[in-house]
Amino acid sequence: MKISSIAVMAGILMNTASVFAWAANPAEIKEAGFTMIDIAGHEVPVAAGGLYDRFRSNPPLSAIESEAPGVDLSWFRGLKKTKVDIGFESYSPNFYYKNNRITAVFTADLERLRALIPAEVLDKVQPLQVWPGRGLVALTAYAYEYCDNDSYNEIALSIVTNEPGSSNLGPISLFGQSMSKDFWGYVLKLPVNTELARVRGVVGYNLPKWLTGIDRRDNDTSVIFEIVDHETGKVDVVFEGRKLGDTSDEIELVTNGFTNVGHDGALTYGYAVSRQLSHATSTSADSVNLTLNEGSLATFMKSLKLGRMVKYEYVPQFQSALYAPEPLKSILATE
Repeated sequence: MKISSIAVMAGILMNTASVFAWAANPAEIKEAGFTMIDIAGHEVPVAAGGLYDRFRSNPPLSAIESEAPGVDLSWFRGLKKTKVDIGFESYSPNFYYKNNRITAVFTADLERLRALIPAEVLDKVQPLQVWPGRGLVALTAYAYEYCDNDSYNEIALSIVTNEPGSSNLGPISLFGQSMSKDFWGYVLKLPVNTELARVRGVVGYNLPKWLTGIDRRDNDTSVIFEIVDHETGKVDVVFEGRKLGDTSDEIELVTNGFTNVGHDGALTYGYAVSRQLSHATSTSADSVNLTLNEGSLATFMKSLKLGRMVKYEYVPQFQSALYAPEPLKSILATE
């Protein structure tokens, strides 16, 4: 891992323009190919004629098959959507048909991580201590190329925790999660680059989402995500991951759960199941290059006192199903 503090003076102009398009007047929005819809009292621009505009998170798979004939829909055919009220009418799970991501897991200051988790959540889950004074955070950059919410990029920064209702045994718990492919965390930051993704995440899941520029590009050797500071318009964080050559095509199901506080103050949990179609991992520090500049996200990440990178995941192809939040007490045997 390489962490530097080089100030980047130029923003990503095209991405910044798309980020602030939602604030333009209705005529400009229409001309840009967007239409306005209401989600829980929020006026949200969505792609005119896109999946969300037409189907509101419940497109028939026949429509997906027609528009994306190369996408394997066999897994989704075995999943049933249910109408839910998450502050607005939606359907669970939300389907992500074609996506890619990179993830880096770093050690971080354990006491700082504890301080960032609300007391009521900390009563149920705690950061996993991998050695004295050190916990773990996972930084993931997602590119959702084709999903029920059209397409968008997202950056997730999460504390790795024990599963709610289970003992926190540090490395033993981490090993158990790795073996079962069932991981748990507490989400700290979740910037996205569309207003649709922001509003749905904040209203429906009470997640810490905000709107900013997130640009994904790649070259022969790497995948690069550049995250813009939403206040200055300058590049704040650059997350670069190697394209690993030893990818496996063996399909692997991975579950990522998170504990949270709902809008009503009650504890909730949510989870996503990912069907990884192509994937590889590395523990080499050279697999990741992380640049932290001077914006709000980079400053927050510096406060975690990131240390050694313990795992890197390169997932150039995956599919996912994100389930609506449920009361945490429903999975706690002691409740």
